[in-house]
Amino acid sequence: MKLVLASASPRRAALLSEMQLAFSIRAPEAPEVYPDNLPPWEAVQVLAWDKARRVLEREPDALILGADTVVVLDGKVFGKPRDEAEAVQFLRALSGKIHEVYTGVCLCSAQKECTGFERTEVVFASLSNAEIYDYINRWQPFDKAGAYGIQDAGRLFVKEIGGDFFNVVGLPLFLVNALLKQEFSMNLEAFSKRKDGGS
Repeated sequence: MKLVLASASPRRAALLSEMQLAFSIRAPEAPEVYPDNLPPWEAVQVLAWDKARRVLEREPDALILGADTVVVLDGKVFGKPRDEAEAVQFLRALSGKIHEVYTGVCLCSAQKECTGFERTEVVFASLSNAEIYDYINRWQPFDKAGAYGIQDAGRLFVKEIGGDFFNVVGLPLFLVNALLKQEFSMNLEAFSKRKDGGS
């Protein structure tokens, strides 16, 4: 069975590539409509499931991995900023505060499916307007929940995290592996390109 990542996120693809896994990428090709009536830990699982199921229709013989990430501050959900003004608004709100990052994960095949979520706390430094505008101009974080990436210069804003670092990047690898073992009796290493165990 081949692994297909149901995401256009270069960060999720990079995490799997760094593990030297064999996988392909298929974007879900559907607008993300956040279900406001659900708490964030449920909403991200619904969105991850929707992405994975859409791709499964095109890849029925594969194992599909879908994921969705949001930033939450005081109960307010921060998805991907629509423009510079919203990115500025997001970063000003996060400045000097503790927020949460939720990622929902869905694994599905033609035979079965499962979902789960990860939560991480992130402590942000206090940011000046100059730092905010410079970061947005340099890094264009319009495809990132909360308008920052911990894998780029956004890491300079992060004083501390509590929980899974990779969850903040956008793909909680421990959770993905745990779901694979629990529901599919396999792990991510089953998709490794390094079958011989060599270096």
